Amino acid sequence: MAEPKELGIETVCMLGLGYVGLPMAAVMAVNGFKVLGVDTRPDVVSAINAGQVPIEEVGLNTVVQAAMNSGRLRAQAQPSEADVFIIAVPTPIRPDHTADLSYVERAAKSIAPHLRPGNLVVLESTVPPNTTDGLLTEILATSGLKPREEFFVAHCPERILPGRTLTELVENDRVVGGIDQESAERAAALYRRMVEGEVFVTSAIVAELVKLVENASRDVGIAFANEVARVSRRFGADGQEVIRLANRHPRVRILQPGPGVGGHCIPVDPWFLVEAAPEEAALIATARRINDSQPNWVAARTLEVLEGVTSPKVSVWGVAYKGNVDDARETPALHVIEALTQGGAEVSAVDFHVKRFAFPLTDLEGSVTGADCILLLTDHREFRFFEPEAIGQKMRQRLLFDTRGCLPRARWEQAGFRVITI
Repeated sequence: MAEPKELGIETVCMLGLGYVGLPMAAVMAVNGFKVLGVDTRPDVVSAINAGQVPIEEVGLNTVVQAAMNSGRLRAQAQPSEADVFIIAVPTPIRPDHTADLSYVERAAKSIAPHLRPGNLVVLESTVPPNTTDGLLTEILATSGLKPREEFFVAHCPERILPGRTLTELVENDRVVGGIDQESAERAAALYRRMVEGEVFVTSAIVAELVKLVENASRDVGIAFANEVARVSRRFGADGQEVIRLANRHPRVRILQPGPGVGGHCIPVDPWFLVEAAPEEAALIATARRINDSQPNWVAARTLEVLEGVTSPKVSVWGVAYKGNVDDARETPALHVIEALTQGGAEVSAVDFHVKRFAFPLTDLEGSVTGADCILLLTDHREFRFFEPEAIGQKMRQRLLFDTRGCLPRARWEQAGFRVITI
């Protein structure tokens, strides 16, 4: 690998120190770059400068501390001059499912005064088509410098999975798209310095579409699995058994149904395609609506099996959007809880990873005591080791709704639980 100086790049300014930006900043620092991490949240800046990691991710604490100890990573609230600027800020959707690019706009405006000839700006955030060679480049041009001549712009969407961030950040192939060939090649050279996977060079619009299509593909697959589960139940069949046996066909690979889709990518990114091309993205829009409706379907199914129970109490297990992480962004659990409470149920939720959540969290004993139903929404590994008999003794009724199909069903049934799945 070339050293940073050989690339003509020594300093990197990383805007956004969340689930993507902080791991990437730390990895770049241990690979020899001088990295300035920028975040508008004072508590995040203070924690990082103290060598603390404000998010839960395997191995990240060690890498951040190594980067800080090397003197090549520091954090502050505003950007400064650098050779490369990388934008890794959120790109949420509004209630009407249109893209909210305000974070990207603010990041670009904060960079513009610090741009120098020869600078490279890379957008890591997932965005709608034509954002990189449109909104972003236009804002950066307010610096007075000319894009493609005096500064360069590229899009390299992240491809990481929480819980495996450090591994995938280094090992996964990357797609780098520039607003011109020179921008793409400069960005590719940067990523090859820290990525072991292959780096593919293309245009900015192709790179934008690649990321959106990746997540839309997963969303469509999950929607199909959820619909199979609903159809199966219509005929009194176990949807998970239907999928399991269908997958014995050598050319069939149906995903697993669940309580809904969460995280910052899959529930959000497909809407960018729907917004940009509503007529062409009809299937994608339908899949989004199916998955968005799944939390209400789960809540309705839970209330249905509790019909006739006076003042039912539901013990919700897990509010993170996926197992073994503290990430509750866009989690379906919140919508399930809201629908249950609106349906007249008392809800008590427990999660061993999530520290802050919109709904109050409690401990396990408080959650299951007097409960009529355990509703497992997140497949945290800890839940698999609980003793069903001990749990059942604290409950008013022994009912388990395992929406992830991750608990040993026979063991819970032996303890007297009625077990239902999606």
